[in-house]
Amino acid sequence: MIRLSLACIAFSLIVFSCKPAEDQGHDSPATIRTEMKSPKYAIVIHGGAGTIQRENMSTEKDSSYRAMLNTALDVGEKILAAGGSSLDAIEATIRIMEDSPLFNAGRGAVFTHEGKNAHDASIMEGSDQMAGAITGTSNVKHPISLARAVMEKSKHVMMAGKGAETFAAEVGLEQVDPKYFYTERRWNSLQRILKKEEAELELTADDVDKKQGTVGCVALDKNGNIAAGTSTGGMTNKRYDRIGDSPVIGAGTFADNLTCGVSATGHGEFFIRFTVARDISAMMEYGGYTLKEASEKIINEKLVEKGGAGGVVALDRYGNISMPFNTSGMYRGWRKPGKQYVGIYKGE
Repeated sequence: MIRLSLACIAFSLIVFSCKPAEDQGHDSPATIRTEMKSPKYAIVIHGGAGTIQRENMSTEKDSSYRAMLNTALDVGEKILAAGGSSLDAIEATIRIMEDSPLFNAGRGAVFTHEGKNAHDASIMEGSDQMAGAITGTSNVKHPISLARAVMEKSKHVMMAGKGAETFAAEVGLEQVDPKYFYTERRWNSLQRILKKEEAELELTADDVDKKQGTVGCVALDKNGNIAAGTSTGGMTNKRYDRIGDSPVIGAGTFADNLTCGVSATGHGEFFIRFTVARDISAMMEYGGYTLKEASEKIINEKLVEKGGAGGVVALDRYGNISMPFNTSGMYRGWRKPGKQYVGIYKGE
């Protein structure tokens, strides 16, 4: 009888030891269970992070930014809700923002020291880490579409300047007269900077860049695929064909279905040096961090310690969203089935 009882106990121990960890009654917070349940889709965008303060923003301008963020989200969400791909959603969403003079991308791009517009963009899909990027174009209406064409219709990852423009023409992308990108507000910003003393130029250009940032989007579709994209006009008064983080895969843009998608905005040199977008994914993949933990640690600790300013929008494969920034504001918003959010300032 004793032998039979011992055998039963042993059998029970074997059975319970073979069950999945989540069924064993160990610590399994409700938040983890929630994270493991994927939504039908999710999309998050930004329109730049920087010295954006409520007291300096008119009611009309505030409303204009919020309306444009919602317009862009409407387009992306419609694609995702209909079963479209995350890649299609982010391209369409960013194109809307590139068409708006409110943001430093496409139509609203800032001017270089020479008085030209130079666009940068990148795109990446999380299923196989295919990516495309362009830098220094001045006649392609939608830089994000050119970045996608580089990814899908060439053997390369990045193209620059005239070569990228030639490729755009060959694949049939819309090109415009460079005058299309002229806006009085951006031109006046450059003129104010050029009137400053030479010793102040670099600092002033940096300040303007912080006020008027990039645009970006990350989306998760119903098939579980993540895609991320970023587009920018760069830094006001930039010289020597300076390139920031926006077209740099791993710095300004990154996507991996196993972890997350990220689009960054801010002081590009710091985001390049610390490969911010990829670092967030790596912390999740190799360090076991959640999206929120990884993104906040990079933006609010690592970058701050090094003197870097900016933020990111990111989402993981379960549809969790994170939008940390270490500046006074960041144009941002997200959508999930039945849920939405748009914000500009810190604390809202």
